[in-house]
Amino acid sequence: MPDSPPGVRQRASKKKGAAQAVPNPGSGSNSEDELLSKKQKASAPAPGAFGHAQGPFRIWLVLLTIAAIFTRFYKISHPKEVVFDEVHFGKFASYYLQRTYFFDVHPPFGKLLFALMGWFVGYDGHFLFDNIGDSYIDNKVPYVAFRAMPAMMGALTVPVVFLTMWESGYSLPASIVAAGLILFDNAHIGQTRLILLDATLIFSMACSLLCYVRFYKLRHLPFSRKWWKWLLLTGVALSCVISTKYVGVFTFVTIGAAVGIDLWNLLDIKRGLTIQEFTKHFAARAFGLIGVPFFFYLFWFQVHFAILYRSGPGDDFMTPEFQETLSDNIMTLNSVDIHYQDTIVIRHKETKAYLHSHPDKYPLRYEDGRISSQGQQVTGYPFEDINNNWVIIPGDPAPEDSDKTSVVKNGDLVKLLHVVTNTILLSHDVASPYYPTNQEFTAIDIEAANADRHNDTLFEIRIEGGKINQDFRSMSGQFKLIHNPSKVAMWTHSKPLPDWAFKQQEINGNKNILQTSNLWFVENIPSLAPEDPRNVRTPKEVKSMPFLKKYFELQRTMFHHNNALTSSHPYASQPIQWPFLLRGVSFWTKNDSREQIYFLGNPIGWWLSSSILAVFVGIIAADQLTQRRGVDALDRRTRSKLYNSTGFFFLAWAAHYLPFFLMGRQLFLHHYLPAHLASSLVTGALVEFIFCVEPLETEKIGKDGKKKYTPRSGPQSLAAAWAAAVVVIAAVAGGWYFFSPLTYGSPGLDVSQVIARQWLGYDLHFAK
Repeated sequence: MPDSPPGVRQRASKKKGAAQAVPNPGSGSNSEDELLSKKQKASAPAPGAFGHAQGPFRIWLVLLTIAAIFTRFYKISHPKEVVFDEVHFGKFASYYLQRTYFFDVHPPFGKLLFALMGWFVGYDGHFLFDNIGDSYIDNKVPYVAFRAMPAMMGALTVPVVFLTMWESGYSLPASIVAAGLILFDNAHIGQTRLILLDATLIFSMACSLLCYVRFYKLRHLPFSRKWWKWLLLTGVALSCVISTKYVGVFTFVTIGAAVGIDLWNLLDIKRGLTIQEFTKHFAARAFGLIGVPFFFYLFWFQVHFAILYRSGPGDDFMTPEFQETLSDNIMTLNSVDIHYQDTIVIRHKETKAYLHSHPDKYPLRYEDGRISSQGQQVTGYPFEDINNNWVIIPGDPAPEDSDKTSVVKNGDLVKLLHVVTNTILLSHDVASPYYPTNQEFTAIDIEAANADRHNDTLFEIRIEGGKINQDFRSMSGQFKLIHNPSKVAMWTHSKPLPDWAFKQQEINGNKNILQTSNLWFVENIPSLAPEDPRNVRTPKEVKSMPFLKKYFELQRTMFHHNNALTSSHPYASQPIQWPFLLRGVSFWTKNDSREQIYFLGNPIGWWLSSSILAVFVGIIAADQLTQRRGVDALDRRTRSKLYNSTGFFFLAWAAHYLPFFLMGRQLFLHHYLPAHLASSLVTGALVEFIFCVEPLETEKIGKDGKKKYTPRSGPQSLAAAWAAAVVVIAAVAGGWYFFSPLTYGSPGLDVSQVIARQWLGYDLHFAK
């Protein structure tokens, strides 16, 4: 939890009441409230408002901002080609400008900002960023404007970090060190000067920390106008974090933990709050830090749906009901009723494989020794083929005078006749090739299907979200094919079968019928005659769908596909590698000029920050150990600042880093950037702690034998802290300059220069 103990500048103030006592977080003391009246608390100057040091503070704030703008905007027009993941987020901006529906696993806020920038400069979205290396100049794309937006947010992150340290009560050299680690970091620069989302995420996260620090400093003026302002600004900043990427939830964890500790302290009866007053505090924080962020989070999805009203590449991820809300949707336009005796082609929604069969049989034994039925193979096939054709027939023999070509309805029991082999689809209690717990799908001859195997060939058409007796339609009628006796759903997956099945996909019966991956649809009706009345297309009215229903459907789809990102990637890395910068990512290369962009942090800054994290843990452990032995090495206010303020920054690092160890999806170095920002704050705080050795308080034993604390008088000596700050900034600036050709993609490097930068075996590109 951030604390606002008086910084060095407060201790230099000689005004009465300028210094505030800070309670020892380990004792649960309420000494701060005992020593200061509410009037004194209200009138005590903020840590940033201190006489003669205000001038240097402003000068450094301006200098750091100018330097940040330079490092982010330097050569921003190079390269004039699509770089790495610009293929995704540039494409999404174009889709917004074309009003074309698309699907992505990230919330819309960051992508909407890119679209807004394109709209500002009059871009029409004609270029779709299809391939890395495509020319922006040839395609007349205002790419510099697109890159300028994240670059500006990346630049503003530096002064926000500086202000966070300053408002938390740290000295000027400590604030400069923390900001300098971000200013000269190659990873932050490289990721925030391209058309990527991370600049928005990191800037919003930094603003959340700053706003909460400002809010917490006003804890003695509850429900005042400024108190509400900074509480609501914290909520708005949090909404921007979570509305950019779902990993923004880690910032909620950070702020939420601090708020939880704060509320726990407020609940202490020594604070003098009634239950009614405490309830007001709780409700205000719940509204500002949960209600406000959630409102804005929903708002960006409403904007997302309002803009994307045309059919597009994202249609396939959504249900037919959702697709009917989009104009010019092919699935809706081409949808026709399916009648019994129609020849249909069935396709899996997720893998796009066709339901397929051929005369070949399952082998007698599988690789693991299990015995199969040796029946006819039923597989998933990725290409159009006559073996994908099936005739849908009634499940029960119909009387001679009945209409055998009536419309198939939701809930009907049907059989599927394979056209080429003249066999009937069947499932039975035999284990499938890859899934011993799932049932095998095969096909048998018609005589057996109409005799003793009749029940095993019955399947129920269960339209997803369909009503009772709803017409079964092609394209728009996504359905699950449920085996009637065993109640398993027909399912497939992308792992290919061995050579005996020609490496086609396995079809089996899934016992978990609720899985969305069980969905299929009828893509085509080959038997539909040209003169059939069903070929007459009538214009279909675009339907509406409640916002919350669309929102929850999209959320389910986003989470499902986010969790499905488990495939390998040549530049993926593990969380344990990130703090030590063991692996980077190649963004772009050009052999002709020997230029390349390689995503890599500043090794000096990263190793320093990672080491300082270990030092902080060691200091806390040593302090706890010495206190157990009756040795009080730290004065009360120094300890409070170390635990509360620096501890809050350490909590932010842990919350933004440790959860990645629990994830099974693809992970990359850029996932560590928010945690690196927090580690930079810890580093700045420890520079002050280590090099400002004078205690913040003097301790005396009173006549009554009790310890009495008084703030130390006179200015704090910052010579050692300034010396440390100069050394740190000089080192990280040197590291930034040395690795800058890999960050800016210019100038090109020869082989010897590339080798010189392979400090830990970084897989840099050697241009020929």
